[in-house]
Amino acid sequence: MSPLARITGSFAPRFAEFAFEPGFVAAVDQHVAELRERLAVNHSGLIPRPPHREVLADYALGFLDALEEIDWREPVGHDYAVCRLTAISWLVHRHDLLRGTGG
Repeated sequence: MSPLARITGSFAPRFAEFAFEPGFVAAVDQHVAELRERLAVNHSGLIPRPPHREVLADYALGFLDALEEIDWREPVGHDYAVCRLTAISWLVHRHDLLRGTGG
């Protein structure tokens, strides 16, 4: 299973928390903006370009590897990693990055 499919399967359910957790929404939004900048998908237009699936997948794999190295476990609340993983999942959903990949 691809890292994007793994992350999305685990963290897309957290989108439901957006309805009652405005702080979480703001944090995820900041992570999305930082990911767009880090992955060089910003441009001068008003509508952001979608990230390249392969670039986001490489980033996600590295992030998951780093979490594994520190033996991270998903908390009940929202730490940095939950916000980052939810942001990755949001980008995948928003830009339909799993379509045609088989998962």
